[in-house]
Amino acid sequence: MLYDWDDKPELNITPLVDVMLVLLAILMVIAPNIIYEEKIRLPQGSTSTQLSKIPPVHISIDKDKNIKVNKDTVLLNAFTDNFFLYSRNLNKKATVLISADKSLDYGLVMSILGAVKQAGFSEVSLATNG
Repeated sequence: MLYDWDDKPELNITPLVDVMLVLLAILMVIAPNIIYEEKIRLPQGSTSTQLSKIPPVHISIDKDKNIKVNKDTVLLNAFTDNFFLYSRNLNKKATVLISADKSLDYGLVMSILGAVKQAGFSEVSLATNG
């Protein structure tokens, strides 16, 4: 058997590409789960200043569509206007918690939510039994 020393062999890179694709897929799956935590030394704050606690605003709607805002009854037909006038005395940074009966129409609850947002409140939550 004669061997030709000038013949150059062809490289088979298919297994190399397969291994690299598998490693790339593993990296893409694991990368979102990697959490980098950097230790930060925070300065000490003064203990003399107290944070002011803003009381939340509670809005409750029962199955008969009676609306109460912090124990004050408000009519459903004029809720937007009445709540806008009522909210003048409230802090706009206060959290608003809306509790509604589950038998009520979704559109009614969303209209109340829209009126609260229109009055200038940004932190609005819907209460659940969870």
